[in-house]
Amino acid sequence: MNVSVLLLGVLFSSIGLGYFIYGKKQQHTMALICGIGLMIYPYFVENIALLLCTGIVLMLVPKFIKI
Repeated sequence: MNVSVLLLGVLFSSIGLGYFIYGKKQQHTMALICGIGLMIYPYFVENIALLLCTGIVLMLVPKFIKI
């Protein structure tokens, strides 16, 4: 376990919590799903580049895909 991976996991999980709360209150399904994804995926990814790319993609998905 690398310190960078741990800190990025905390960062993306906290952003995911914000997305989750926003999606739940505003009935925005894609933000809710991406929030759950952002909170869960850092547990399974240990590569820093993959962690960054996946996190950025999950943060941008609700902006471009509306459900």
